[in-house]
Amino acid sequence: MNYRHSFHAGNFADLVKHALVLWLLERRRATGAVTVLDTHAGAGVYDLAGDAVRSKEAEAGIVRLMAADKRPPLIEALARAVKELNPHGGANLYPGSPLLVARRLDRDDRYVGFELNPPVLELLTEALTPFPQASARGGDGYDQARAEAARSPGAFVLIDPPFERPDDYIRAADTAAAIVRADPRSMVAVWTPLKDMETFDGFLRRLDEAGAKRVLVAEARLRPLTNPMKMNGCAMVILNPPAGAEEAARQVCDWVAATLGDAGAKAEVWMA
Repeated sequence: MNYRHSFHAGNFADLVKHALVLWLLERRRATGAVTVLDTHAGAGVYDLAGDAVRSKEAEAGIVRLMAADKRPPLIEALARAVKELNPHGGANLYPGSPLLVARRLDRDDRYVGFELNPPVLELLTEALTPFPQASARGGDGYDQARAEAARSPGAFVLIDPPFERPDDYIRAADTAAAIVRADPRSMVAVWTPLKDMETFDGFLRRLDEAGAKRVLVAEARLRPLTNPMKMNGCAMVILNPPAGAEEAARQVCDWVAATLGDAGAKAEVWMA
């Protein structure tokens, strides 16, 4: 699965991921200063008049969210974050995780985003320039996040790979499990696509075999998992979730599935 994020920015999967990232960040910050590590940070902000126009995924995602009535609190929080970037209305710009996090850091907080692709790293560096607590680094995000987490007790780690490489599921699971094994105070959130259950079940088995203990699985299925060539849904898999995470995940996934999904769409939230 080749996942160029500028093509998919603002789609339903971003809404699930970013609504939960905002909630998890606020929960983490309530306990004190936080270090956020982002293994595959991307460009930081996306112009929805660019690549996203061709895919039309933003039209079926963030555009519909911004037009929706009676948004639940966690979806409303994401809408407010998008409005911050679009003060004149609409949703021409969409914030990635780096910008969502950087805009909410206090003086003692820190964000480090890792990006392997040099041109994208340049865009990320530019996007984070106004935020002194945030920085961009080049290189392999899996290895660098694991090393940085060892120096940052209680880190909040985001793992959101592009799934361009055949070992992404394995490395994502092994990295997440290694971080929480080394530091039980840490929290890791892994985003994955849902194309077929065999692949996703294999990822969860790998997490279990690698020693992950407290794992919350939040799935939003927009269509049946019958075509492994399509992203039929997505999941956020949270290791060491905070209190209230199940309710938060259910609110987000239920809304996305019910509002943006096909007939038969559903959400599933459970502890693995």
